Amino acid sequence: MDFSPDLIRLILNARHIVVFTGAGVSQESGIPTFRDAMTGLWETFDPGKLATPEGFAANPDLVWGWYEWRRSKVTHSLPNAGHRAISELAGLVKHLTVVTQNVDDLHERAGSTEVIHLHGSLHQPRCTVCGAAHVFANAAPVEPPEGRKIQPPACHQCQGPVRPGVVWFGEELPAEAWAKAHSAAQNCDVLFSVGTSSVVYPAAIIPLTAGQAGARVVQVNPLPTAHDEAVHEKLIGKAGEVLPDLITALRSELT
Repeated sequence: MDFSPDLIRLILNARHIVVFTGAGVSQESGIPTFRDAMTGLWETFDPGKLATPEGFAANPDLVWGWYEWRRSKVTHSLPNAGHRAISELAGLVKHLTVVTQNVDDLHERAGSTEVIHLHGSLHQPRCTVCGAAHVFANAAPVEPPEGRKIQPPACHQCQGPVRPGVVWFGEELPAEAWAKAHSAAQNCDVLFSVGTSSVVYPAAIIPLTAGQAGARVVQVNPLPTAHDEAVHEKLIGKAGEVLPDLITALRSELT
């Protein structure tokens, strides 16, 4: 893919770059998305039963088992070329922050060090009663069958049931993560919106916030999104295809 010289110079001269990622980035590693018409998770599973506090209270064994299935899918997946390119980009610019809507750890496993998880993490469960963090006894679970019921572990402090560490429908985003993401968007020079449909709010505000604050917003996605009219530049393609080409172009400019 060809990139404009202006974009290359803008990236290399930027004080702070934010890379805002969505489910499309992890999909390239084999992680199912939620909204694809044929393969999305909500096409198969009822979000009211699996992704709400009420669903967990009514059937904790089913919900915990489903999230263990999801966690095992992530554990047995590998970072893809898009994840690796984002990590490489951090080594070519002055400052880079990843703000992700994804609940996996593929950015970290690819080498990214400054990662803000807006929707929580499959790998950071917590107690429903006292909020204490829970450490998995088995960090690399054997993948359970879909729909298998597994009893949630008990909190090591108060013995309350431990819940998945993700943001469910009807819940607010983690306050600290949201504050950091909003601040990064307001203070960056360039924001890449990568692999996201831009329909999930309030997370989808982040690229708009950056643009309103004067940043150049670059969208990387194979399909149109809800932010098409708000971004400054559209790079059409998958993250694993576009971003490695961008790294090559940046390295060429630096040599």
